[in-house]
Amino acid sequence: MTKGLYANAAETLALLREGQKYRHDRARAADMITVDEAASLMKVDASTIANWISGGRCIGVVGPDREMRVPRWQLEPSAWASIQPIAECLGSKDAWQVLDFLETPAPALDGLTPRVALEQGAPLARVLAAAMAE
Repeated sequence: MTKGLYANAAETLALLREGQKYRHDRARAADMITVDEAASLMKVDASTIANWISGGRCIGVVGPDREMRVPRWQLEPSAWASIQPIAECLGSKDAWQVLDFLETPAPALDGLTPRVALEQGAPLARVLAAAMAE
């Protein structure tokens, strides 16, 4: 990386490519399911899942095939009620930003990812405090 404050054009292009590869790989990961599969699991129709995604209640990202995918783990009781409040604390409905927060280790959570902290029974208030600190 450059020693200055800003990346040069080549470095910027490399960062963008790296981000694109991450999103491609993450959307194709085994824990990502289609909207139809999520609807079946939640016993609702696909339009309900789409509404939840657009309203920030559910994380949905566009995969490399241009099909919306959702992380299956978010449909578990330990995470389901947490998605929207976390997005609100982050001040974002951007699914990639919320997903990244949930899957990145947080010092405020003793190095656990917020997702794992919730799965292990951490109070939502503690995870929300970590989101506010973002």
